[in-house]
Amino acid sequence: MLKKFIFLTLVSFSILDQISLAQFSHADTLRGSIGPGRMWWNVLKYDLHVKFNIKDSSISGFNAIYYRAMQKAQTMQIDLQAPLVMDSVFLIAYIPLRYDTYEPEKIATPSQRITSIARDGNAYFITLPVNILENSTNYLIVYYHGKPHIAKNPPWDGGMVYKKDIAGNPWISIACQGTGASIWYPCKDHQSDEPDSAELHITAPSDLVSVSNGRLRNKINNRDGTATYSWAVTEPINNYCIIPYIGKYVSFSEIYKGEKGDLDLSYWVLDSNLEKAKKQFTDAPRMMKAFEYWFGPYPFYEDGYKLVDAPYLGMEHQSATAYGNGYQNGYHGTDLSGTGWGMKWDFIIVHESGHEWFANNITTKDIADMWVHEGFANYSESLFTEYYYGKGAANAYVIGTRKRIVNDKPIIGPYGVNREGSTDMYYKGGNMLHTIRQVINDDEKFRNILRGLNKTFYHATVNTEQVEDYISKQSGINFSKVFDQYLRTIKIPVLEYKISRGKLSYRWTNCVQGFNLPVKVMLINDRYSFIYPSENFKQTRIALKELKVDENFYIKTNQLK
Repeated sequence: MLKKFIFLTLVSFSILDQISLAQFSHADTLRGSIGPGRMWWNVLKYDLHVKFNIKDSSISGFNAIYYRAMQKAQTMQIDLQAPLVMDSVFLIAYIPLRYDTYEPEKIATPSQRITSIARDGNAYFITLPVNILENSTNYLIVYYHGKPHIAKNPPWDGGMVYKKDIAGNPWISIACQGTGASIWYPCKDHQSDEPDSAELHITAPSDLVSVSNGRLRNKINNRDGTATYSWAVTEPINNYCIIPYIGKYVSFSEIYKGEKGDLDLSYWVLDSNLEKAKKQFTDAPRMMKAFEYWFGPYPFYEDGYKLVDAPYLGMEHQSATAYGNGYQNGYHGTDLSGTGWGMKWDFIIVHESGHEWFANNITTKDIADMWVHEGFANYSESLFTEYYYGKGAANAYVIGTRKRIVNDKPIIGPYGVNREGSTDMYYKGGNMLHTIRQVINDDEKFRNILRGLNKTFYHATVNTEQVEDYISKQSGINFSKVFDQYLRTIKIPVLEYKISRGKLSYRWTNCVQGFNLPVKVMLINDRYSFIYPSENFKQTRIALKELKVDENFYIKTNQLK
């Protein structure tokens, strides 16, 4: 997702040092950590049935949660945020491993109702009637209802989104990244545990069309003026990406000849936007061509790729990317880099689709590590620019975004409390990757690292150390101190130097201990060379009276007199 950009007045380091760490609540820990009610079971599938009652903005339905017990246990944590209410829970135990072949209508006669349910804020602790056996496969049916929180400023504020199109027809969706999918359905609301597959059965007025992730299985016209659309994804998906869209949708599609064969590109837009979409969405196959080059095959061929008109700016909903950029290039018609290159393409199509590789294919276990999603997606904008407009344009774009970095707090947030770090994970994260690329100094190797990440961590959840270690190992360069500097502090390294009698004296300051970033400088006219500063002064010969540093490195300089 692209965060809202607020320009903040920088606070001095001395003041920041006096600010105590935020105190987190018991509820934050329940939401953000793997506690006893979560650690023993692994989600296999969500089969979600939801009816949207548009007149009073309420929903009702149930979620069949398939899971495997990794150890013996009896108490399970299921998350559902108030004001939604959990009505009842039924246990169906010891089902065949082929959980994907069950018949939905048969769950109307569940085997055992669970009566021991204790609520702790937005977490429900369910005491199962039997001690679930290790390695057994089971499922729960959780019935619920209520009026979900209404998002005030989606997608930055989570919740239900109720709007109307230009003809006055209802237009409904949800935005829940960060806030959590439990804001609208019961689930194990933690990024570390993705279901291997999911189904979403959306019931809404029959004059509207319901769209979701993956592929449309069927549509059933009910006898009460409603229709149920059933959509399914066959590959792992994170909780916040499972999403409904309801409105006066029409669709068109095309086949993209990709690295893994034919890929369905489909577009679901409001009927009033059809002609605009046919022109604007030509950026989708362009995006796919560029990103398959840089990142490897699109990770969800089986489920296809969709752009869906959304009643908010955008979101990386897997195989159903939310689009709300007004059918214009740039970010709502502006260039975030200030260079002009950002007006050559549709920002939401590029950025949010970049998340199909980084966020949806590779997903962080803890939201504290969200830089892995946003830093790479931010840099995907530059890589798209490079693919079509050249390296000079891409360099200008990423450098141009630096003015939006605020250095207010570290990019990596506190773990175990569902709290992300600074919004600098976007621009600073992208510029850190660009800096690392300069040190690797081999574009083909860098491209293979990007592709290798998506192959090695295919459909996986990761922590930041796994990504950092992979980049260091594959590049043959230990970037651990570079990651520490840019991800875990708000300090921008300063190259301090002095030129005297043909000699350049230089060192790193304002850096973590052991910071060892090589940097390119001009020692003779029109030629850059690497120097290897440390925290102690080093010297080398220079034929120039002024030092010119390659601006592709995100650092600062300080000339001593």
